[in-house]
Amino acid sequence: MEGIGLILVIVLGVLFVILATAKFNLHPFLSLLFGAFAIGILAGLPLADVVEAVNGGFGGLMGGIGLVIVFGTIIGVILEKSGAALRMAEVVLRMVGEKRPQLAMSAIGSIVSIPVFCDSGYVILSSLKKALAKKTGVTVASMAIALSTGLFATHTLVPPTPGPIAAAGNIGAEDYLGTVILFGLIVAIPVIITGYIWAIKAGTKIEIEDGDEEDYDYDEIIKGFGEMPSTFKSFAPIVVPILLIGFSSVITFAGWSGNLFDFFLFLGSPVVALLVGVLFSILLLPTFNQETLTDWIGIALKEAAPILLITGAGGAFGSVISSTNIADLIKGMAGSELFTGALFIFIPFIIAAALKSAQGSSTAAIVITSTLIAPLLPQLGIEGAVPLSLVVMSIGAGAMVVSHVNDSYFWVVKEFSGMSITQAYKAQTMATLLQGVVAIVVTSILWFIFV
Repeated sequence: MEGIGLILVIVLGVLFVILATAKFNLHPFLSLLFGAFAIGILAGLPLADVVEAVNGGFGGLMGGIGLVIVFGTIIGVILEKSGAALRMAEVVLRMVGEKRPQLAMSAIGSIVSIPVFCDSGYVILSSLKKALAKKTGVTVASMAIALSTGLFATHTLVPPTPGPIAAAGNIGAEDYLGTVILFGLIVAIPVIITGYIWAIKAGTKIEIEDGDEEDYDYDEIIKGFGEMPSTFKSFAPIVVPILLIGFSSVITFAGWSGNLFDFFLFLGSPVVALLVGVLFSILLLPTFNQETLTDWIGIALKEAAPILLITGAGGAFGSVISSTNIADLIKGMAGSELFTGALFIFIPFIIAAALKSAQGSSTAAIVITSTLIAPLLPQLGIEGAVPLSLVVMSIGAGAMVVSHVNDSYFWVVKEFSGMSITQAYKAQTMATLLQGVVAIVVTSILWFIFV
């Protein structure tokens, strides 16, 4: 099949994935696989080629990024279970100071959410947030917004959070994770500041009727955590992999060679760097027994499984599309300013924002969007570390817009802060809208400068 008919088939396949996921609550794993087979068959591909494309796309992507996702999830769970996330929070609080409690919570959230899912991170830090609000005399709502937006920023933008890692793998940027992390941090900073400003402006005007914050005492909560890991042990599982990946990118960019640099290139490959992070996280285990070595790792594998399956199905979906004649059609449209100019960066944003708003999950929106646009990028000449990293940023920006009632994170923030639904809309939903807009504006400026 060629021409308009092929475009119509692909558009219908994409609409099916979106509607099946958002409207009929079909798991993205199945909706992507069903969509992949449907597009392949309706596009007239030989049935054997359809099966080969699905298998090849699924397995190929898992081979490149699967272990990275698993290792990142293991690190996150161990940081959560061992108390290391709370140690990091305490350290950041000491550095920022209690005179700027909202800024402290924003910073704490942004660091903790790099390896830990934002839902879990909010639950872990909820009591600390309420106790600090009481101690400093600020409203709980302002602390809730600061924490939730700090967590949300890095959750959608900075690897080794699974969503951005999966997006990088889907679009062929798994070898450029150092650059993705760099641009993720650059874009995340103004996004975090936006959340902090909204916490100050809007949060201070929201009075939460539930007064249970009176039951929280900051010093007692810190003591109640018991003996927490040291600062070095707590930060090492995150910082060491990022440094290894970053140094590897510097070596590649500078063109350095030699046995020593080859060794650091080996350590800086994403799968090895994250494995090193896992080894550092094992130092956080309070004891070495079945609970920590088996049960905690088992929890991590359960959390990673859905992301792996969705990512693999996304690879299958993209592989089938790439097997059609869509490449020739894209080449014919490649002269359009929409595809070649600065406007292109808004396309992933719009798709991800539509998916996020429709079905709620930021991770699913990131994975599905990266899958849908992946076949377009090579044909449009969008390749290399910087352009692909900015595409990941555009997708992450869209996956922020917006967190509302179909998003589990919305309910976590609402319930653990004591806000009403109306207050949560004003606090959480509006904050994520502002964050997403700021993220895409910053990304588009970077795209204009560097691409």
